[in-house]
Amino acid sequence: MPPKKDSNGQDNYGFAIEGEENIFDFPVGGDAKSGSQSAEKSSNKLAYCVTDVPPWYLCIILGIQHFLTAFGSIVAIPLILSQSLCLQHDGVTQSHLISTIFFVSGLCTLLQVTVGVRLPILQGGTFTFLAPSLALLSTPKWTCPAWTQNASLVNSSSPVFMEEWQSRLRELQGSILVASCFQILVGFSGLIGFLMRFIGPLTVAPTISLIGLSLFDSAGTSAGHHWGIAAMTAALIILFSQYLRHVSIPIPAYSRARKFHTSRMRLFQVLPVLLGVTISWLFCYLLTIYDVLPPDPDKYGFLARTDVKGDVVNQTPWFRFPYPGQWGVPTVSLAGVCGILAGVISSMVESVGDYHACAKLSGAPPPPRHAINRGVGIEGVGCLLAGAWGTGNGTTSYSENVGVLGITRVGSRTVILASGILMIFVGLFGKIGAIFATIPTPVVGGMLLVMFGVISAAGVSNLQYTDMNSSRNIFIFGFSMLTGLAIPNWALKNSAAIATGIVEVDQVVNVLLTTGMFVGGFFGFILDNTIPGSVVERGIVAWKNTHEEDLGDTLDTREVYGLPFSLGSLASSPWVQRMPFCPSTSPVAQSDIGTMDSKEAEKPDASHVIVGVAL
Repeated sequence: MPPKKDSNGQDNYGFAIEGEENIFDFPVGGDAKSGSQSAEKSSNKLAYCVTDVPPWYLCIILGIQHFLTAFGSIVAIPLILSQSLCLQHDGVTQSHLISTIFFVSGLCTLLQVTVGVRLPILQGGTFTFLAPSLALLSTPKWTCPAWTQNASLVNSSSPVFMEEWQSRLRELQGSILVASCFQILVGFSGLIGFLMRFIGPLTVAPTISLIGLSLFDSAGTSAGHHWGIAAMTAALIILFSQYLRHVSIPIPAYSRARKFHTSRMRLFQVLPVLLGVTISWLFCYLLTIYDVLPPDPDKYGFLARTDVKGDVVNQTPWFRFPYPGQWGVPTVSLAGVCGILAGVISSMVESVGDYHACAKLSGAPPPPRHAINRGVGIEGVGCLLAGAWGTGNGTTSYSENVGVLGITRVGSRTVILASGILMIFVGLFGKIGAIFATIPTPVVGGMLLVMFGVISAAGVSNLQYTDMNSSRNIFIFGFSMLTGLAIPNWALKNSAAIATGIVEVDQVVNVLLTTGMFVGGFFGFILDNTIPGSVVERGIVAWKNTHEEDLGDTLDTREVYGLPFSLGSLASSPWVQRMPFCPSTSPVAQSDIGTMDSKEAEKPDASHVIVGVAL
């Protein structure tokens, strides 16, 4: 069954709205007593477009909503990494990682909205970096010692234990720092447009799908500590996000015109992950205080207790300022850099699509080339900052927050700025990160079951642009998916079989072969660019044209995507206009960077095979 489209024509799986009163009562204008046709028009209108500034209280409320929407993904990343970093029994350090990733996410959001693509798009940790990171940490050199798996043997203040997890985190830091330089180069040099000519749905679909599928072991292991709690968490998230998403809850509200009154809000639709995790968390707390769950660490269900990580909240300071190099000087390995590069490329492709979706839902014109180049470059800067601060992850644009724009009908970038400031404050207050660190492992597992399933399905959804009646496309996708599962599985079980005699080469090959998204994306890329097929059959035309629909009356391109502050005056300089990330004073067609003329698309290009293999 095809995904439901919202009123803007944008695929929106979690946030579909069907003509009902929206979350907040905004003064949109027009006749309130109109029929179904006028109601549909009203639902298409924005209460605030991208350049508008809503009242301060509305900015705070909607900023909190965006923060809570991204909460699940941001918190899940350090909790997943903690197991491979040997930190599963060190709740204090986990809280520091959570605070750091919130702080950096807020910082990157401010950069992206002010000097990047300048759209209301939130930045946060990315799952595309998780697969190569876990593959790197699973190599024999970085496998956690057995004693770190035993809570009774772990002393979090011991220098030996601190060196165990810090050395692994420094390795990730160095790899992310170097790989982010590639994204900065691709963005600010304008190479992203060149890369997008060779990357289509048949490359993106297996790459994104294998992110979720390759992490099934992490989700299953966490959920397996108590399947009942994990199943309850997953069931609650599914109930709220799918079955109750159109149920409106009356909440108290205030306005100058109506004073105190009630307004209906689709609470389940906006915060399904937060509500599901919170209820399961409280249920585990009740089972803990009444000793229903076993207190013995060797018994099944112990990790569902809320007191497993001791007195983490009391041990964590109220205020802690994350700073670059807080875990020591980063180390760099060729294997780690090559693995993270696969995640960087996937993140760039996904972000380009998010920019266009965000422009549609915020009433902005399609982003021009210079804005996309600047956005990708600033995301590279964000990954650089994430590597310097030591989050163990990078940053990317959040698709789920793009969907929130369609719910609230508020496309103002001021709201996202408020959300970015909120994330920075959350990162500075250590107690908040400590509270999140006490989430029981089975609750996290239940959340991951849903999230990784959605990621896998989101990858497959890219096939809607291709002709799946074509045996060519069926073969490419099927072969890419199977090799993306089979080869990493073999490489993990037979790591000693890869022995070239050069340790560095062995590490590179090991990391790449155990990264499912790289293997599947590599075969999808090579086969799609070498097996004969028309651009229509490959889905290139439909994929590009989805971002070129007529948006009607939108804002001026320069008003939205121009350089901020006094930097805009520099755009008149000829040498500035030559830079791929600076706007031109001459009128330029507002087209996607991957746009290709229909006649030009039909021309055979013999060089694309050579360039494709080289990339």
